[in-house]
Amino acid sequence: MLDRDLLGRLATVPHRVVTWDTARPAETCADMEAEVARGVDLAVVGLGTNGHVGTNEPGSAADSRSRMVELAPSTRDGSLAYGAETPPTHALTMGIGTLMDADEVWLLVTGSHKASILESVRNGPITPAVPASLLRRHPRLVVLADDDAVPSVRS
Repeated sequence: MLDRDLLGRLATVPHRVVTWDTARPAETCADMEAEVARGVDLAVVGLGTNGHVGTNEPGSAADSRSRMVELAPSTRDGSLAYGAETPPTHALTMGIGTLMDADEVWLLVTGSHKASILESVRNGPITPAVPASLLRRHPRLVVLADDDAVPSVRS
């Protein structure tokens, strides 16, 4: 999906892209942390309908690091819309603390079904109950949302 929906559409492909090797979960989480320690210019994550970000489900700690997480039922069901044949029960994720180490974070939000959670992320309390809200503490957070996700700005 990363290649199809993002990298394949860029005029210039970044010189280094780090992705997950799900066959080696513990090792790939350690590898991700090592990569982040070397420096990450940009982390790109999506917003889930329950406020998860990069599969950091509600309750994720602000200082969490890369790890295996159990997915909430809404996240599992949502994966079907992205082409999963069988909804996964677990995923690897950069923790909120890991994301905060990136120089810049882009939060991607699409669809009217995410409008209310985006409103909570933007204007509600900063809380682990809505993990994406924790990213508001990042000095270079960019929220990229389509018109459906931000209905109040439509003309």
